[in-house]
Amino acid sequence: MFLRSSGELSAAAPPVPGRWRRKLSENLTAYGLLAGALVVFALFSWWPLIRGVLLSFQQVDFVNPPTWVGFDNFERLFNDPLFGAAWRNTLLFTGLALLLGFAVPFLTAVVLNELRHARSFFRIAVYLPVMLPPVVTALLWKWFYNPGPGLFNEGLRAVGLSGLSWLDSSSTAMISLVLVSTWANMGSTTLIYLAALQTIPGELYEAAELDGASLWRRLVHVTIPQTRFVLLVLLLLQVVATMQVFTEPYVMTGGGPEDATVTVLLLLYRYAFYYNDFGTASALSLLLFVVLGVFSATYVRLTRTRS
Repeated sequence: MFLRSSGELSAAAPPVPGRWRRKLSENLTAYGLLAGALVVFALFSWWPLIRGVLLSFQQVDFVNPPTWVGFDNFERLFNDPLFGAAWRNTLLFTGLALLLGFAVPFLTAVVLNELRHARSFFRIAVYLPVMLPPVVTALLWKWFYNPGPGLFNEGLRAVGLSGLSWLDSSSTAMISLVLVSTWANMGSTTLIYLAALQTIPGELYEAAELDGASLWRRLVHVTIPQTRFVLLVLLLLQVVATMQVFTEPYVMTGGGPEDATVTVLLLLYRYAFYYNDFGTASALSLLLFVVLGVFSATYVRLTRTRS
C-alpha cells in the first residue's frame, strides 16, 4: 500500500470552481423562477393592498388628482348613520349564519355518513347549489320569496296559512338572506365534514355502542372530538366569509327595507360606485380588514392555547 501525498490528493480532486459554477447556475434558475412568481404576486396582491391603505387617507374619484386628507375619510364614516347600522346588520347576519350555516352542514354530513344506499345521489344533490352562480341563486330565491306567486307563499296558502312579506319586512328580511346563503354554500362545507367523518376509526363507534351509548352521546363524545380541528378551522373561515356578505343583500333587497339589510360591503359599494368616493370606501375596507385580522389572530391564539 502506498500513501499519496497531499499534493497528489489535491490534484485528483475535482476542480472547485466548476462545481461552484454548476451550483450557482442551478440556484440562479431557481431564483429566477421564484422572482417571477414574487413579481406577479407583488403586482396583483401586495401593491393593491398597499394602494388601498394609501387611498383610505386620500380624496380620490379617479377623475381629479388625489389629495391627501388624513383621517377625514374615517371621520366621515363615523358620522354616517348607516355606518353603525351596517356593522350591526353584518354582525346579525354572521350570528344567524353561524346558527344555521355551521350546524346544518355538520348534521347533514353526519346523516350522509350514516346512509347505506344512494350515497352518491345525495352527495351530488347537496353539492349542486354550490355550482350555481351566486347571482342566479339570489334571483331564484327572490322569486321563491315573491309575496304574490312566490313558491313559499303558495306553499303556505296551500296549507291554509297566510303568506309572508319575506323580503319586504325588516323582521324577516335578514333571516331570509341567511337561508339563501346557507343553502347556496353548505355543499362544500358538508363535503369537508363528510371527509373528516370518514377518517374516524370505526372501532371508536363500536366501543361506544358496546357501552350502550346513544346516537346523541356518540355524536358528542366521539364525532365532535374527533373532528374538532376541522370544526375550528371552518368556524373561522365562515365568520370571515359571512362578515363580507354582499351578493344576497345587493341582488335581493338592495339594503332594504328601511336599511335593515345594509351590510359593510354593501355600504362600501355605495361609497365607491354611488357617491364616487373611493377614499371613504377604501377607509371602510381598511377597517373591515383590521377587524377581521384582529379577530382571526385572537381566535387562532385562543384555540391554540386551549389545544
